[in-house]
Amino acid sequence: MKDVEFGLNTFGDMTVDADGHPKSSAQVIRDVVEEAVLADSLGIDAIGLGEHHRDDYAISAPDMILAAIASRTNHIKLGTAVTVLSSEDPLRVFERFATLDAVSRGRAEVVVGRGSFTESFPLFGYKLSDYTTLFEEKFEIFTETLKERPIRWSGQHRAPIEGAMLMPRTENGLSAWVGVGGSPESVIRSVRRGIPMMLAVIGGAPARFRPFVDLYERAQKEFGVDTPMPLGMHSPGHVADTDEQARAELWEPFRANRIRIGRERGWDDPTYESFVEEIEHGALFVGSPETVAQKISENVRILGLDRFDFKYSNGPMPHEQLMTSLELYGTKVLPRVKDILSRVR
Repeated sequence: MKDVEFGLNTFGDMTVDADGHPKSSAQVIRDVVEEAVLADSLGIDAIGLGEHHRDDYAISAPDMILAAIASRTNHIKLGTAVTVLSSEDPLRVFERFATLDAVSRGRAEVVVGRGSFTESFPLFGYKLSDYTTLFEEKFEIFTETLKERPIRWSGQHRAPIEGAMLMPRTENGLSAWVGVGGSPESVIRSVRRGIPMMLAVIGGAPARFRPFVDLYERAQKEFGVDTPMPLGMHSPGHVADTDEQARAELWEPFRANRIRIGRERGWDDPTYESFVEEIEHGALFVGSPETVAQKISENVRILGLDRFDFKYSNGPMPHEQLMTSLELYGTKVLPRVKDILSRVR
């Protein structure tokens, strides 16, 4: 077994106060900063903030919040989960995160991807009919920015780039991942461009992604990659003192979140039985510290992960419960996971 990093993700889900009243998006953002400060104090390796442009999530400009977090933390890596590259300018993405890297003394990282929502396309004037080509072209440009040398590029959706040199320069390069939902084409694209893969496992057993991991490893051999590329995974969950408490706290916020998204997409409303099935056999890492630690360590081994990111916010759950979940994740879950993996090693 290799050493593994353990991080956190949040989309800044709109939450409620202790009395169940909805919080303002401004307060949710301030709460996210406090959650990241706690994570840093607990020695958690990384935090990623997801970009969304909807009224059920407060975070639309992750880099701004990450800069605020940088001023109050010392060690934790500061990234995204994900940056919706299809509707972004990849040159500006690099410049913003190179700037974050400077103010955080080398702690910036960015996870780029298509995202699971499409609101940013009409918001920023892009056509959904260009969904595939927009991402492919912008991902190609973004990989060129990471080389930090003059960029020359031409394509369909923007004016040619003729020798652009971006500022600021980083001191040791910008860390980047590409978020992958599980298509073989995305796996190959990750390896071809040399940007490590972060699997978004949000439903079903994580082990079903093992064929994509095999493809990832096989593609590296075929492309002649000398140093194995790291592999990450992101999944949702919640930790409480007992399995019963964790399920009880998460069920209603999880249900509200999935009903809203599901009705937009034509999904059936979740049942409590399907919720339990996802906990026991699927992508939800929910329970006591021991239960969650066992599940994390099992999937680290099955998939051969270098990084596991725990999405700790899932619907309108009170900030206080999120803080407790983070505390347990940092003080009990991760030490137990590391102990289990060391015994395997």
